[in-house]
Parts: sequence; structure tokens; C-alpha cells
Amino acid sequence: MNIKCKLVNNLRSVADNGRGHSVILDLPKENGGDDLGPTALELAIMSLAGCITTIFALIAKNSKIPIESLEVIANAEKEVKSPKLSFVKIKALVKSNASKEILETIWRKTLQTCPVGAIFELEIKPEYKMEIIT
Repeated sequence: MNIKCKLVNNLRSVADNGRGHSVILDLPKENGGDDLGPTALELAIMSLAGCITTIFALIAKNSKIPIESLEVIANAEKEVKSPKLSFVKIKALVKSNASKEILETIWRKTLQTCPVGAIFELEIKPEYKMEIIT
């Protein structure tokens, strides 16, 4: 991966992945930005939720397990004066006609193989929960 990030205007920057995809990063207006994109920290949490969603869907697809719906919700907090997150809670809402055991196996494999999750494990221990929607 060859990521570039360039300051564009005020506190807004554009990160590019070298494959033609870019993301605007900015700060909220109350922090001096123009609020034209997520903050870098918000993008990190979004990346964690996105990674879990993608890996879960990929494992299910490769296992030929149909997923009717999948939503991953991430909640994170940090103290105002601290650069570190206080906590991260991840909840996945899964709807499938597969058995609970199969979905729990996919969930465990997802958490074991999510590369963004591995990064988060270095600093804080996220709380993970899966709910099966019937």
C-alpha cells in the first residue's frame, strides 16, 4: 500500500490510496476545520467497522452462507485532553437463515482475521458483540 495525504485548505486534507480512491479528512468547525469530512480518528473507527463488515461478508460468501443483512455499529470515546481512545465497542447485527453456531463461527473467524482489528488490539481491547436478528 502506498498512501499519500496532502493538506488542501485550512485543516482539510485528502488521503489517496494510489488506486484512484481518495477520502477527505477534516476537523469540525468548532475545532477550526470546515467539517467537510471525517476526522482521522473517526476514519480509523470507520475503518474498523468496515473491515469487520467486509471480512464477515467475505467469510460467509466463501462458506456459501447467505447473509440477508449485516450492519456493524461502532461506538468509541476518548477523553478531551487525551490522544487515546477510552473504549471502542463494536456490535454486529446479522440476519441470516444460517444457524446460530455457524454465524458465531463466522464471527470468531472475522475477529481473528480482521487486519484493522489487529491494529486496535495493540492499543486498546475493543469490546465485540454479535446479535442475530430473527
